[in-house]
Amino acid sequence: MTESIHEEAHGGALGSRLNWLRAAVLGANDGIVSTAGIVVGVAGATDDRATLLTAGLAGLLAGSMSMAAGEYVSVSTQRDSEMAALAVESRELCEQPEAELQELTQLLQERGLTREVAREAAEQLTARDALRAHARVELGIDPEALTNPWHAAWASFLAFTVGALLPLLAIVLPPAGWRLLVTVVSVLAALVLTGWTSARLGAADPGRAMLRNVVGGALAMGVTYAAGSLLGAAGV
Repeated sequence: MTESIHEEAHGGALGSRLNWLRAAVLGANDGIVSTAGIVVGVAGATDDRATLLTAGLAGLLAGSMSMAAGEYVSVSTQRDSEMAALAVESRELCEQPEAELQELTQLLQERGLTREVAREAAEQLTARDALRAHARVELGIDPEALTNPWHAAWASFLAFTVGALLPLLAIVLPPAGWRLLVTVVSVLAALVLTGWTSARLGAADPGRAMLRNVVGGALAMGVTYAAGSLLGAAGV
């Protein structure tokens, strides 16, 4: 039983790390696509380096702040819900410990243990840390590993910023005649990498993920470039 719990803890920690890594990859992907769409769209209207840099930086800051704020609100809401559920569980353990022990036994039985083994395991887990046992088995929550909303916000901010820097640098560093080509090629190459990485982390088909990423990014750049070209030709 101790070995099983030990393996479960490591599995949960690994799953949490993979979720964070997957979120970082997706955040970087968002930064790449959204900033590429902005700078390529502006490039369709003008080749002025200062204008491109201003537009790219504005998109980077707006996108990274939006991602951070959204992640903070989302994770805070999730954490509040988890804390509320833990408070209810703690109260129930104080008010009706025997009923909670029976419930834990039943849950362990549903996971494949015999009645006798489940009862013994429930008693041992309850004696060690009743709230944590119920939280993990019944609620799927580890009270000692609740997600920190500030960590999530900073992770999203940094991931988006790193992704956004690629198209921003690609559009302002090369000579004017090469900017668009360098940006498109570097963005599509980066999207292939993020698509492959996210698919591998999620044990999905890399080919389909890379194709979706590349098609979506190419479409975003194509639409914004066309819009920028039309606005530039119209003198807007």
